[in-house]
Amino acid sequence: MNIITAKNISKSFVKSSFNWRRFCFDKVKTDAVKELNLEIEEGEFVGFLGPNGAGKTTFLKMLSGIVYPTEGEAKVLGFTPWERKNEYLHQIAIVMGQKNQLWWDLPAIDSYKMLKEVYEIDDQRFKKNLDFMVDALNMRGLLTKRLRNMSLGERMKCELVACFLHDPKVIFLDEPTIGLDVVSSQAIRKFLEDINSERKCTIILTSHYIADIEELCKRVIIINKGVKVYDGELEKLKDRYAPEKVIEVFLSSLEDREKFAHLPTRDKKISEGKGIITTSKKGLGSIVNQVFDTFPAENVTITDTETEDIIRRIFNE
Repeated sequence: MNIITAKNISKSFVKSSFNWRRFCFDKVKTDAVKELNLEIEEGEFVGFLGPNGAGKTTFLKMLSGIVYPTEGEAKVLGFTPWERKNEYLHQIAIVMGQKNQLWWDLPAIDSYKMLKEVYEIDDQRFKKNLDFMVDALNMRGLLTKRLRNMSLGERMKCELVACFLHDPKVIFLDEPTIGLDVVSSQAIRKFLEDINSERKCTIILTSHYIADIEELCKRVIIINKGVKVYDGELEKLKDRYAPEKVIEVFLSSLEDREKFAHLPTRDKKISEGKGIITTSKKGLGSIVNQVFDTFPAENVTITDTETEDIIRRIFNE
């Protein structure tokens, strides 16, 4: 069942710029999102990719009801988002990595108690949800700490707890791991994976960190300059835009380098002590045999093209 649908949804902004030749203001129209169509089923975890200014955040703001579209229509949970009915707002949540929704000068627990009243959460449900998320994110010691005294990673954990307190059915996450260290990012990804699996909530995630998308999303949507350029499985994206394998050989000596140079393949290079061969999947078998005949197996790895390189290739095209 489709829980989110968008039909030809567009958003344009009109800005005024001063024209010194005519000594007046000219209106300049910018299309942030252009005729975007979308269907997302219940329980999906969908990744939104695109360069800065592609329209990702604008699209999420339209679906969450923060921004009105210029044209088109959308339905989320059967509601028109920008009508902002209470029944709708009580079933969604949005987290923006660069903005806080909790009160800066209050301990996290006080903010949660305020949200409890806003969303009319009963005591039992509030305690159950809070305990589950605090344990999952290992943040028991943060509840009585003021937000202003927390690190970025600690604040983002608190923001996510606030997001899920009222059991939302649809969650919009706009770069939730931006600026976080590796440990904090991994903890948040694990939490999101578990809560999506257990509660079957629908999540749309935008991120510039490919690790977020690879670990969490089977389906990705790529937009560029407001236009959708890909919508499908991440693995099919790799097959379509990177139908090749990468063979890496650890070269421990000058003799290994000479052996690598004599391998009968053109697309190879040496970088940082490793020999790197890029080959089509069809030609992989014969090259692998030659590599293993020349080097010990423990010195060889075979991988796909990095997803980040694939995305960069799409944008360049």
